[in-house]
Amino acid sequence: MSEIGKSVRIERIFDRNTGNAIIIPMDHGVGAGPIKGLIDMPSTVNKVAEGGANAVLGHMGLPKYGHRGYGRDVGLIIHLSASTSLGPDPNHKVLATTVEEAIKVGADAVSVHINVGADDEAKMLHDLGHIASKCDEWGMPLLAMMYPRGPKVTSEHDVEYVKHAARIGAELGADIVKTNYTGDIDSFKEVVQGCPVPVVIAGGPRMETENDLLEMIHDSLQAGGKGVAIGRNVFQSDDPIKLVSRISMIVHKGLTPDEAMES
Repeated sequence: MSEIGKSVRIERIFDRNTGNAIIIPMDHGVGAGPIKGLIDMPSTVNKVAEGGANAVLGHMGLPKYGHRGYGRDVGLIIHLSASTSLGPDPNHKVLATTVEEAIKVGADAVSVHINVGADDEAKMLHDLGHIASKCDEWGMPLLAMMYPRGPKVTSEHDVEYVKHAARIGAELGADIVKTNYTGDIDSFKEVVQGCPVPVVIAGGPRMETENDLLEMIHDSLQAGGKGVAIGRNVFQSDDPIKLVSRISMIVHKGLTPDEAMES
């Protein structure tokens, strides 16, 4: 029965026709505070939903204080991991919420953050395995944010590190993996081919231009990626509705970045 639950919920995140997803993470408020774009969460949720986002992702405050009760519906992913920029090591993630608590607020999926190669990697991998088991028990899809970050990692976008991190997420029970784009189609194909579950790309730091963002999204799809999980590049844009609409044209309609920009 749990597999039925996962199937039902995952259809609220991935488009049935394209099999792709546009996820807008809004979990930055815990780490950085009330930053631009997240001061008025209900308004931001409404904008990205209107633009065509499939789901939003955030901590427990998102459904409690960001639920709108109006506008276009959008899937809800509750982020279980947390850390702040004021802590001794912002890369050290702890579990702040349980799968059961996420179910109570109507989550369609949960997510955890893993820094592969970090000093406390073992603890985070233990947490990932534990949450994956709970998700199987409750029929809850699990998105694992798998980032190569640690003393041995020379570049967070190097294909050798990224494909290793993505594979770990799948091997330990994730249903969806979010990770860094490796910079070109051929190298990202290695990530996708080595990961048996859908891979969506992170947005990373603010990009210089909107076209750069759309090009990255388009290329990731050409490599076999299944969508995006992009936060600040969307909610801190001048027009989140228009930007998400353009992303949707690429992710769900197969348009090129130039075609999307002309809309």
